[in-house]
Amino acid sequence: MKCLYYLAPTLDETHRISDDLHDAGVNDWFMHVVSKDEAALRREKLHSSNYLETLDLVRDGFIGANFGFIAGVIGTGLLMYFQPFGPGVPNFVYLVLILVATLFGAWEGGLFGVDTENQKLKRFSDEIAAGQYLILIYARKGQGELVKEMMAKKHPEARHAATDRHFVNPFAVVRRKRRPNREHTPAAS
Repeated sequence: MKCLYYLAPTLDETHRISDDLHDAGVNDWFMHVVSKDEAALRREKLHSSNYLETLDLVRDGFIGANFGFIAGVIGTGLLMYFQPFGPGVPNFVYLVLILVATLFGAWEGGLFGVDTENQKLKRFSDEIAAGQYLILIYARKGQGELVKEMMAKKHPEARHAATDRHFVNPFAVVRRKRRPNREHTPAAS
């Protein structure tokens, strides 16, 4: 499943895009709008983005879990080596300690992620702050080209800003499409 990123200039245009996407077979679960004006999205009954899309909860949770696992393995290794509780501690206890450290790291990472903007959306912060609307369209296999054609034909003012092969993967990198430099294009003869 691909995630197509489109930047729409106005709320009215975003609403028309939503209607056309519904006509093309994309339902609300596969289309989310990121905006600084959430109240306007609710008023227009547009499907707003969720916390998993706008915050780095999942990504930072995984990073925290990795740090917790590493700390748990090191700490458990030290406990096994120095044996402060005696030699009779079962290995199951050490495994539980590693699990607890991993879960604690995931929890701490998730708390940090709640306070962090999603790395994939950070590239669009300036446009969103300027009042544009970022539309995330999750297209199934074969549907992506149809959506791109429909958007190019019916909504040329909405700019296709990026495509993400796996929005679910929090570590995948989103590459923005470059804007054509209109200042240096040669004049038509």
